[in-house]
Amino acid sequence: MRIDLNADMGEGFGPWSMGDDKALLDVISSANIACAFHAGDPDHMAAVMRAAVTQGVGIGAHPGFADMQGFGRRRMSLSSEELGNLVAYQLGAAQAMARRAGGQVRHLKLHGALSNMAAEDASIARACFEAALAVDPELILVVMPLTAMDEAAEALGAKRAGEIFADRAYTETGLLAPRGTPGAMIHDASEAAERVAAMLRAGGIVTGSGKVLPCRIDTVCVHGDSPDAVAMARALRGHLAAEGIGIARFG
Repeated sequence: MRIDLNADMGEGFGPWSMGDDKALLDVISSANIACAFHAGDPDHMAAVMRAAVTQGVGIGAHPGFADMQGFGRRRMSLSSEELGNLVAYQLGAAQAMARRAGGQVRHLKLHGALSNMAAEDASIARACFEAALAVDPELILVVMPLTAMDEAAEALGAKRAGEIFADRAYTETGLLAPRGTPGAMIHDASEAAERVAAMLRAGGIVTGSGKVLPCRIDTVCVHGDSPDAVAMARALRGHLAAEGIGIARFG
């Protein structure tokens, strides 16, 4: 068995860094790079993309709401046209920066509140994904399985990759437990690694009660902005290797 390991990165701004992108790129196989709306800037995008090309790590666009103060985690009400323009604009910027770095954007993963809203509402997901596919029909859409986001991507006939999160707990319906609720965030690297391995063996999401929701799993995410992200990623990769599970880019 092989699985992709991804992380959100490129989320620094100017002289301020967030997360250890360099160290994470030694562990992961796909990078979701912020497009300067919820976080990041052209210089951070360029640096991470150059490093990703050198390391052979897959490059993905990670568009979110234009909300740096809230790190893209605050919900916004936008029309379908506005959502499409938001995503297409950021994807275009990511494509330009990737090409200049000698690489290409392989996948797209929505960020934060935009992702959560798309997981709940197929019309939001469709507006985002239609715009992205109009820019690049071959783009792989990273989706949360068993959600409206997954349904929208399938209805559009898009290439897609099902994603689970190493450091987040799940509700009984397969959605991410809201940040701020008890147990929503998992900080212990060993615990996270064991949960991921259990989900891969079971072939589905394992909820808080231990219920298994069968689904497609192609990639596992570690959030790059957390202080223990590198330790989490290393522990996860090591644990999976011990289980006989290799790491390789999806698609």
